[in-house]
Amino acid sequence: MNTTIELSFYPLQEHYRELIKDFIRKLKEYKDLQITVGATSTVMIGEHTQVINCMKEMMEWSYTNQGKAVFVAKIILDYDPS
Repeated sequence: MNTTIELSFYPLQEHYRELIKDFIRKLKEYKDLQITVGATSTVMIGEHTQVINCMKEMMEWSYTNQGKAVFVAKIILDYDPS
């Protein structure tokens, strides 16, 4: 099953721009997922378990390395982008 997550990340820090760039750099390390970065959100597409695990790992990484943040996500199951 394919899953698409549109994720917006809002660090609750004064220097948020660099934190967002770090988050996106880390997210792009997931080579099994299709990652598309937009102006206000990032879209992740891939196998359901991998996408959900990625989101979980990225949220944990963010909290450990950057502190408090807000995540806004839209999740689409069985989405076929073709």
